[in-house]
Amino acid sequence: MHYWVRASASDFSGTLPQPRSGHTAVPIGKSKIVVFGGLHDKKFLNDIAVYDTENKLWFQPECTGNGSDGQVGPSPRAFHVAVAIDCHMFIFGGRSGNRRLGDFWVLDTDIWQWSELTSFGDLPSSRDFSAASAIGNRKIVMHGGWDGKKWLSDVYILDTISLEWTELSVTGSQPPPRCGHTATMVEKRLLVFGGRGGGGPIMSDLWALKGLIEEENETPGWTQLKLPGQAPSPRCGHTVTSGGHYLLLFGGHGTGGWLSRYDIYYNDCIVLDRLSAQWKRLPIGNEPPAARAYHSLTNIGSRYLLFGGFDGKLTYGDIWWLVPEGDPIAKRFIESPQKYVPDSKGMAAENIQSAFKESRRENDAIAELQRTLGISVSLSGPVLQILDESEDKEFIELGLRLTGERVSSDKQGLLNQTIEILRDHWRTSTPISIPLKEVGPLLRDYQRLISRHHLANIGSDFQSIDSWLSGKEAYKFYHLKNASQLRLDDIPKLLAEYKKILPKQNASEPRAGIEEHSL
Repeated sequence: MHYWVRASASDFSGTLPQPRSGHTAVPIGKSKIVVFGGLHDKKFLNDIAVYDTENKLWFQPECTGNGSDGQVGPSPRAFHVAVAIDCHMFIFGGRSGNRRLGDFWVLDTDIWQWSELTSFGDLPSSRDFSAASAIGNRKIVMHGGWDGKKWLSDVYILDTISLEWTELSVTGSQPPPRCGHTATMVEKRLLVFGGRGGGGPIMSDLWALKGLIEEENETPGWTQLKLPGQAPSPRCGHTVTSGGHYLLLFGGHGTGGWLSRYDIYYNDCIVLDRLSAQWKRLPIGNEPPAARAYHSLTNIGSRYLLFGGFDGKLTYGDIWWLVPEGDPIAKRFIESPQKYVPDSKGMAAENIQSAFKESRRENDAIAELQRTLGISVSLSGPVLQILDESEDKEFIELGLRLTGERVSSDKQGLLNQTIEILRDHWRTSTPISIPLKEVGPLLRDYQRLISRHHLANIGSDFQSIDSWLSGKEAYKFYHLKNASQLRLDDIPKLLAEYKKILPKQNASEPRAGIEEHSL
């Protein structure tokens, strides 16, 4: 079990970095985390903030240096790449305003000196939203990005000693071009996950690249990995952080579905277990921080440090710890859980989704990545509410149109008859016969049936609900807040699941109620 705990004043001394997104935060050695650049309130940044993990101190070093234009360090930017090699932090590319950058810098963190580097070989084009990782303690590999005109799928290797770039020639199948993804070196392989593709969609595919280690004499090649378990939903702007025998994925954003173009931001924690080669949800004992993308998450021993990010409306400057149960920081939550965990005794079925509203998102996505640069519309809205049939006006109006003549003389009889006829209508419908105006009422009735009967029967205990939902292949649409989060190809699946949970018809009994239904 892990816990999210917001950092308190007692955790740090010094000056904390200002809010930002699109920045980088890299660990240097065992005692420093260096934060550089980012975007806040449409202003691009180029400041340095350092967290000294041994002394629990934030400070801003006075850097020296000389660039080609006489500047001390890199120009303000966001969505660049930063990679640490020994005591050096290498910076490439990024975005400043509408310009994609292609300059190359290194910061010596022993003397806090910037140097603009003149590199050789196959120079990569200017780009932002690319992904990079260190290969051992000498080389850097960079993949993909966006050059302002097209999405990229190229792979470059930099030798940090000779400063020579080499474009890797890869034959065979390759990942689609992308940006906003992650690239993480795991032993001899580079793992690439997610991002936005050239065709428009945000993706959830996982690829492994071999042939990066000269001593292995392997022919470079990509392999798509399809691992079992609870894989992350499509997203970009997420982070993947190494920790022991697993990789921890947090946050990012996708889109709302085929009826809209707004972004959905995530705050779930998903683990790629390298030993069992499968995806797992990291058990979290309390509510996570606000959903976000383009943040930083850095590993410090058994802890993770979350900073900044963007949720479509707000740029964050908060700092959070993600710690295991035995960590002293976790005691802040464990000793006073009332602040974080709602009372599960007697929790109504309609409030169950509130407790899991972020961790249950399984949305596919089509989006414009540039919406995250300050012009995106946030999805932050009310939590899913389960309405009774009598309160669902759209549901009732649709049913009354199908009922035609009002046969029943009493109000309750009419309501029961309306519900029965509408559900029978959907029981015999085909996906192609469902008009768009019926999708919303159908989704709400689907959620109503699950919430009223199935979830009510398992109680309201957090762990039992989490275990029950995660073990179901069906009910994948229960978490959606509205029909705009569905895609066109989701409608047949929704209708099929709905028919499975409908009360079975019984000629001797009214069909409007919820009947016993095996799971």
